[in-house]
Amino acid sequence: QVQLVESGGGLVQAGGSLRLSCAASGRSFSSYGMCWFRQAPGKEREFVGAISRSGSNTFYADSVKGRFTISRDNAKNTVYLQMNSLKTEDTAVYYCAADARISTVVAGTKSPDYWGQGTQVTVSS
Repeated sequence: QVQLVESGGGLVQAGGSLRLSCAASGRSFSSYGMCWFRQAPGKEREFVGAISRSGSNTFYADSVKGRFTISRDNAKNTVYLQMNSLKTEDTAVYYCAADARISTVVAGTKSPDYWGQGTQVTVSS
């Protein structure tokens, strides 16, 4: 079992930056690939990006590639989502999630096993 708690959301102007954090507790953090999803009002939850267990591989949705960066610190049991050049369309609730088979999550064939409660990001124009 893994418990995930996101933080760092808030209100930012378009063009600005935010860094989200996701702290994990429970079973070995380094055993799980980590990912971020988001859900905007009236829309389905969408994949944002993922990072492998060691942190050596990252994957991003086309909509955020070049603007968002995922990293992790296994010593601190924490994964980060650095968001730069934010756009109003990035407004959403952001969720971190964990799965032992992150490649299947990236491929879209599996939903992550563990989810955080979400943190709101609002980008104003």
